[in-house]
Formats: sequence, structure tokens, C-alpha cells
Amino acid sequence: MAKSLSSLWLKSLRRMGKAQQAQGRKLFLSLVPQVAASPARRAKPVKRPSPKAAKALRKPAAPPARAVSGLPGSWQKAYFSVPAAGQLAPARRMAYWLYLPATASPVPRPLVVMLHGCQQTATDFALSTRMNQLAERKGFAVLYPHQSAAADTHRCWHWYQRATQDGQGDVRLIAEMMGHVQARHGLDPTRTYVAGLSAGAGLANILALRHPDRVAAVGLHSAPVFGTTDSPMSAYRAMQHGAGAAHSEAARSFTAAQPAFAGMPAILIHGARDAVVRRINMTQLNEQFRIFNAAAITRADPVLRRYPARSTGRHPRHAYESATYYAGRKPQLVSCEIEHLGHAWSGGDASVDFSALEGPDATLMMWTFFAHHRRPTAG
Repeated sequence: MAKSLSSLWLKSLRRMGKAQQAQGRKLFLSLVPQVAASPARRAKPVKRPSPKAAKALRKPAAPPARAVSGLPGSWQKAYFSVPAAGQLAPARRMAYWLYLPATASPVPRPLVVMLHGCQQTATDFALSTRMNQLAERKGFAVLYPHQSAAADTHRCWHWYQRATQDGQGDVRLIAEMMGHVQARHGLDPTRTYVAGLSAGAGLANILALRHPDRVAAVGLHSAPVFGTTDSPMSAYRAMQHGAGAAHSEAARSFTAAQPAFAGMPAILIHGARDAVVRRINMTQLNEQFRIFNAAAITRADPVLRRYPARSTGRHPRHAYESATYYAGRKPQLVSCEIEHLGHAWSGGDASVDFSALEGPDATLMMWTFFAHHRRPTAG
């Protein structure tokens, strides 16, 4: 099984560029060893890491200087723990980084929660997305939960596990972390937004859907389809081929089990050339969120917009198109497909893996969408 699956993956890698190949291999290896390798071989990367891997594991010890260079705000590392809740839910502890703008605010600040992808750290993600720079300009706080190498060798969030999809594990921990940070720093609990890339987007989706009383809107970049996997193998199939008809069934089952669910505003961003999480995932996520938001959407047909490429100037960008469903005059669901973009954060810092310099600026797009939404009551 492992040999045939590896052969299938290597064939798809040949269709990618060299940079995309390296990214695809890393993400694939973050899933497959749990199924294909023996326990002894699974432990091998931890016992004898390459120099490059060892350097990656040491990186979170201190924030990269560039992540906060020139920013007057506060950049803090802290830890959050939840007590044991019986034998099935042991005590958990997770590191996080928090950026607080230096400018005073007359009202409680919003909070954006950013979930990194596989082979990334919280500080990598802050540097890649430049979310701290935007937070300083716009006046919101940014929380970066950090997956440890002890929890997953490749620092992946386990979005594909059934317990995670049911709201346990990292979802429960991060939801309580959000409440702790909001209370400690006097943030606005009605304006909390969650965003992520790849595996982080998969977890952000679950966090938003399982805690709609805490999350006002969600932003998903290069995200896998929701609710159709229960193992690394099925996660790989979904990332490469989508979920078939199971995606709409998963969405309807979720809404049927949550009769009080009022919908979840979402912005979906995906690269047309993403060979790690293929664009079929965004198509199926869009259909799922149309089901989740059916009661809120007031226009049956989306408003389509097309933006040309721009190769010159300070902010070059790929061509892209968007489809927006509205709730009255407010955008409720936006899907954005970007031409020529692979598996990378659009408009980010190209010196970081999984980040592309060419726009559009996904960070600004997400905040612009988030700013339209707030929860009527706090969770």
C-alpha cells in the first residue's frame, strides 16, 4: 500500500515545479508515515533529524527579528493549559504568540487568530502573512497558536481526525485559549476571527463551525474540504481529489445536528496551480458554506468579479476572480481563485516557505472581509 501510494504521489510531483515539489513532499510525508511506516520507522526522523530539520525545530525558541522589525507593538510568547477532563481528555499545554498594537484604542480591540500550516511555526506564519503589520495599522490583536513538534513531528494540526472534527483536542484547547487571551487583554469577544493556511485552514474551519458563538467569521487559504476524512490516507485523497458527493452530505449532516446554527461568514482563497491541496477542495468548500449560510444569503446568484494581472509597480499580482454571496449588502461568502498561484499564502513574504510575493494580498482581503462581521453576543 505504501509503495503504490508513494508512486502515485511521485507521479503528481513530476507535474510540479521544483519549489512546489519540495513543499508537496514535506506535506505528504507529514501524513503518510502514520499509516505506511512501522512504529520504529516513524520515530526515525525524531531520533536522527537532518541539520536542516534540527534548525527548523530550534527556530521557535525566539521570534525572527523580521517578524517584528519596525513595529512598535508588543510581541509576546506565552503558554496556555487546560486541565484534564477524565482519561479521554488529558491535560494539554500549548505555546502561543500574541501581537498587540502600540496605538491606544477607545474600544476593545478585535482579535484575529492565525493557524499555521504543516512545516511551519507560529513565528514563520507571522512573518509570511505580515498580519502583524496590518494589525498595527488597523488596530486589532493577533493570536498565533503554535503546534509543538511533540504533538506532531511536522507541526501539523490534525484536522482530519474524527475527534478533532467533533470539536475535541486542539479545537477545544484553542477555543479556550481565545477566551483566556480576550479576558486577559480586554479584547472584544464579538469581533473574533479565525484564519489559516492548509492544515491550519482545515483546523480554523472546524474551530469556527464548532464555536459559532465565539467566532464572527473565518478565512481559509488553501483549505481542505470539511468533514469527510478520518485518517491520513483519506485526508490525502481529499486533498488531491476532493470528497465526491460526500462533501454536501457532510455539510447537511452538520446543519441537521446543529438546529441553532445561524451560519458562518467565510472567505475562501485558493491557488489555481495548487498541487498539494487541489482547487476542487475550494469548489466543494464553497458548496458546503452555501449550505451552512443558506438562511443568511439573500441573493441566490453570486456577484462575479474578475481582476487582471499586474506585473509592474510596487505590488505585482496574479490575475484572479471572485464570487460573492451577499446577506443584504454584507458579503456572507466569498471564494477567490488566483491564477498561477501554488500552495502558498498570496501576497506574503517570499523568503518564507509556503508564501508567495505576488498578490493579491490575502491578508488584507481577509481583514477587509472580517471587518463586516461581528457576533451579536459573546460566547
